[in-house]
Amino acid sequence: MQNVLIISGHPIINESIGNATILGEVAKALPDAEIRFLDALYPDYQIDVEREQEALLKADVIVWQFPFSWYSVPGLMKLWIDQVFVHGFAHGSTAKLGGKKLIISFTAGAPESLYSPEGFFGHGIEQYMAQFETTALLCNLDLQDPIYTFGISYAGRDEDKIREQKAMARDHAERLITAIKATAPALKIAV
Repeated sequence: MQNVLIISGHPIINESIGNATILGEVAKALPDAEIRFLDALYPDYQIDVEREQEALLKADVIVWQFPFSWYSVPGLMKLWIDQVFVHGFAHGSTAKLGGKKLIISFTAGAPESLYSPEGFFGHGIEQYMAQFETTALLCNLDLQDPIYTFGISYAGRDEDKIREQKAMARDHAERLITAIKATAPALKIAV
């Protein structure tokens, strides 16, 4: 059986609709997966590097789950990457992560139409993936296709919007679970 490690990079998961729903659905479907909530583990931003590296070493499949923040990962997750994915551990001649599968999974607040050469941001979402592709290449990780959902925002959270975001997040979770199953066919999936 392969080990799945999910890193939750949401800065305040208790205020989340999308990421909290996604992780809740994944936890139900994959009860043996380890989910590390960075906001709960490190509210003081003091990362236990050794503990995080130990968790990564045990994993066969690594998932980064986060809300797209300023076209990248949120600050706490960026700090986690900076401190944990160091030379000698994640890359370099003594790297230890090579061959593990990496899935990038995120929610974006803006609608998909804004992520295009003609849209407000002037770039398709694929162009923002270069940073993750480069990280995977440097660390010899087997990067899988990203999973993302647009339009899960903090703006306008009335009851209808919350219901819509939860439905979108459940769909996202189904796609993520399918991707995890495809990368790790030996996993036992709860039904």
